[in-house]
Amino acid sequence: MADEAVGLAGAAAGRVRRRVVVLGGGFGGMNAALRLAELPVDVTLVDRKNYHTFQPLLYQVALAVLSPADIAQPIRSILRNKRNVEVLMDEAVGFDVEAHRVTLKSGAVLVYDYLVVATGSSHSYFGRDDWAKLAPGLKTVEDALEMRRRVLLAFELAERQMLERGTHPPLNFVVIGGGPTGVELAGAISDIARLYMRKDFRHIDTRSAKVIILEGSPHILGMYPEDLQLKARQQLEALGVQLRTGAQVTDVQPGYVMVGTERIDAVVTLWAAGVQASPLGKLLGFAVDRRGCVLVDEHLNPEGHPEIFVCGDLAHFEQDGKQVPGVAQPAMQMGTYAARRIGVLVGREAGSEGLATKGFRYFDKGDMATIGRKAAVAKIVWPFKAHWSGFMAWLAWLTVHIFFLIGFRNRLSVFRQWAWTYLTLQDGARLITGSQDLPGWVEQGKE
Repeated sequence: MADEAVGLAGAAAGRVRRRVVVLGGGFGGMNAALRLAELPVDVTLVDRKNYHTFQPLLYQVALAVLSPADIAQPIRSILRNKRNVEVLMDEAVGFDVEAHRVTLKSGAVLVYDYLVVATGSSHSYFGRDDWAKLAPGLKTVEDALEMRRRVLLAFELAERQMLERGTHPPLNFVVIGGGPTGVELAGAISDIARLYMRKDFRHIDTRSAKVIILEGSPHILGMYPEDLQLKARQQLEALGVQLRTGAQVTDVQPGYVMVGTERIDAVVTLWAAGVQASPLGKLLGFAVDRRGCVLVDEHLNPEGHPEIFVCGDLAHFEQDGKQVPGVAQPAMQMGTYAARRIGVLVGREAGSEGLATKGFRYFDKGDMATIGRKAAVAKIVWPFKAHWSGFMAWLAWLTVHIFFLIGFRNRLSVFRQWAWTYLTLQDGARLITGSQDLPGWVEQGKE
């Protein structure tokens, strides 16, 4: 391992061209790498996975509308034609920011001239990490497959128990958190129960399933305007979803959730209530906020380190007195800006003058959240300003998400699957893989 570390470090140090290391193959990292590929620099992109995931559509994998291959693409295939970019499947575990070195989990060491850190975020259970096994969150393909397993397994176990005993526990699905992810999960569960699976079972009525959103604040979709919050509530209620705002979850146990002293039975509990920054934020050694996001300046640099750029969910960047949200749009723009800024700095080293040095500014094009089949809300800021809901918002959501998917094959596959689902009311990825145990089912099923 030591020889490997020296070899990689020495190779980097011996290069004439500047070396840029990009950590993370998400929206920020990929956009940085694609733009850096156009510059006279050598780029190493490091990620734990060998694929890029289009996270806004993870919930559609979780609810069996799409398969993982529809929303993920190998990083190497995306960067295949970028000759100055190399890809390592590894994980950063340490930094020496003064020596410009990154230590990888494999033991290798990378030396950089410029560093882009875009490793995203993970779930936050607000100090109750023991809830994670009982209420999975949604950040990765693995998370989506686990959610899919639990939701579909609940219906299968109910069918089996109905046949064997003539009864089954109430099919209550509890989603903790009323932000975009929580709303999308709740609407999708209601859709598959009411529409897509209603003819597939012989002994249970899937339409009897109850979906409950528990939101601790007074409003769902708190970052949306009040009129769209109201429209979202109306559309969710039309789908049969029960909304509980001001409902602070105090405990999560197998088969039930506690809100204060009230017990709410749940065959499946899903988490959409909080996120925290990647641990790498703290490993860097710079000032962080309460979520672990690194405080950055107008150029996305931690204080005193113009050669380091922090992007996406990991960056605490404020604009007009507010923190820019940790969603896909800002991450993509930050990655592009970091690459452009590196181009400016490399140009200065080469003696170029008059290059732009403006700070990063997030261009907000709007926000969209889908609620169900033909149901969504959209706050459109560009190219015109509008608040849409219902079918028009849903159609806009479909169009935008297909456009931003990386790769023609993915766009074609997703469009074909969505069209099939819309016309036939049939999902194409209802596969249960892994364990057939569902937390809490045995306790609820006892006579």
